[in-house]
Amino acid sequence: MVIAVLGPAGTFSHEVAVRLSGAEPLLLPTISAVFALAEKGEAIGIVPIENSEAGGVGPTLDGLCRYDVKITGECYLPIHHTLASSVSIDDVTEIYAHPQTHEQCSEAFDRLGLAVIHTSSNAASALKALENRQGAAAISDAAAEYYGIPIILRGLENNASNTTRFIRIEKSGYSGEGIIKCSILIDPEQDVPGLLHALLSPFAKRNINLSRIESRPSGRGIGSYRFFLDFESGEAAQEALNELKKAVPVREFGCYPKLVVQL
Repeated sequence: MVIAVLGPAGTFSHEVAVRLSGAEPLLLPTISAVFALAEKGEAIGIVPIENSEAGGVGPTLDGLCRYDVKITGECYLPIHHTLASSVSIDDVTEIYAHPQTHEQCSEAFDRLGLAVIHTSSNAASALKALENRQGAAAISDAAAEYYGIPIILRGLENNASNTTRFIRIEKSGYSGEGIIKCSILIDPEQDVPGLLHALLSPFAKRNINLSRIESRPSGRGIGSYRFFLDFESGEAAQEALNELKKAVPVREFGCYPKLVVQL
């Protein structure tokens, strides 16, 4: 089946899809479009869900809430940003960068002291730098090579261990071997004292490791949140999940393996 990712060519999503499958993916204009196609069963989606520097990726978290899909795998890609331009660093007047890239490279941008203009993707940053000869794009080495823009500065990221986690989404869940993690969405519907403790205690008392917990506004008003939880799979985890489901509405995204990215 075709693999769909956020385009255009040159995004980190594009890069990770090629590294996973060895084939060119279907490039879509938004992360929401990737979810929509996966929900129809017409594609397998690869989307970024969190970055070690900038945190959760909002459009992906919203997509998990809106669309009926399952998570069938995860992978990790080291993220390194370069500054690419047709002119030298002394002649650059502005930097084009995706908001997540800006967060991940904020210290370097502050040192450079140049105006930063946000774009919809790293690929869009590259295209803007091609349009404006005095502009520079904060992009990957692969994107710079793809669009033929000379690299004038490397290592823009705040942290050398900067990493993005991607998930594979499909219409149906994973049923193979190698499962290591499960993901759920908890929607308490109302705020009560001790809520977070009640949500986590089924896992804590069974000594189950939670690898991630993240809140996201529910859309029902200020102070109302949904919670994303990732935890290690196993029999005890299933017991904890069954206990939790008796107390609050829970949506299961499934359990899945770690995917190998060819670096």
